[in-house]
Amino acid sequence: MDARKAPRPGLAEALVVWGLFGLVAVEVLVTYARLPLAELYNVSGTGFTAGAGRALVFVGYPTAFVAIAILALAADRLRGRALVAVAALAAVLCATVAWPGVVEQSDLDAKPENGLAAAGVLIALGLTALALSRGGIGATRPFGGRWDVARLALAAILVAAAVPWLAAELGFTLEGVPGLGALFLTGEPRPEPGHPNLTAVHLGHHHGMDGTLLALAALALSRVVRDVRSGFLRAALGLYLALMLAYGLANAVQDFWLEQLVKRGTTSLRIPSLIVPELSPAWAALLAAALLIHFTARRVGRFDVPSQEGVP
Repeated sequence: MDARKAPRPGLAEALVVWGLFGLVAVEVLVTYARLPLAELYNVSGTGFTAGAGRALVFVGYPTAFVAIAILALAADRLRGRALVAVAALAAVLCATVAWPGVVEQSDLDAKPENGLAAAGVLIALGLTALALSRGGIGATRPFGGRWDVARLALAAILVAAAVPWLAAELGFTLEGVPGLGALFLTGEPRPEPGHPNLTAVHLGHHHGMDGTLLALAALALSRVVRDVRSGFLRAALGLYLALMLAYGLANAVQDFWLEQLVKRGTTSLRIPSLIVPELSPAWAALLAAALLIHFTARRVGRFDVPSQEGVP
């Protein structure tokens, strides 16, 4: 097929993902601005400035990782050398969030280095808007088939498990909430060294929520991988999204396991932290899962429902 006539990757899923991450960024800003410092975790200030700083950290981790995937879609849509070069630069800026020390769980205050990833995210957002203005939403793939059902089922499980984190992000626990308060452990005291007021699910943002968001974004964006016209970019994006899905799921499960099972006393077995890549059996399993997801998706992808071009 002539590459010029091939379906373009649609932007509907990317726009939904941008909206989701934008909403969470606002929640983070408001919650960290209004709550007293004693109720927050690993930050050193409160008020609007501190809230904006914590939101900046969120724009880097995990938003920058999702922005890299969306940059691939925008670059394939725009295709001009200069714009592709801008997208590549933005991807490099986004990738700086993975540099050691840029984001640390033990210190979630904003640093000047966080601005690099934020700049990359801003460029990605701008290129998405440019692609939208030039070609509209583009290709749309009708919802249906077993793989969309599987995506929806997994997304529903993730959202249900993330209810305690969503409440914490809004600044409250589920204590006293009918049904949810008994189902989830949230407001019971679980102090740690340096955090005498810590509850089972501390108020504010959680890396389990980061994992949930990454997994949801990967599920949504995976619907348009087959519509990427560049073969190399299509393969790279598919592998990247598989890794993002495996990484997101691993961090969501690890945080949920710790807070809802270990802290409840159901088990003493802990899943090791998977936030930072390292040479470990857990990370080997994560990478193996990503490869399995990728090659399985490639094998079954040829049987997906064909996309429909929304805009000529």
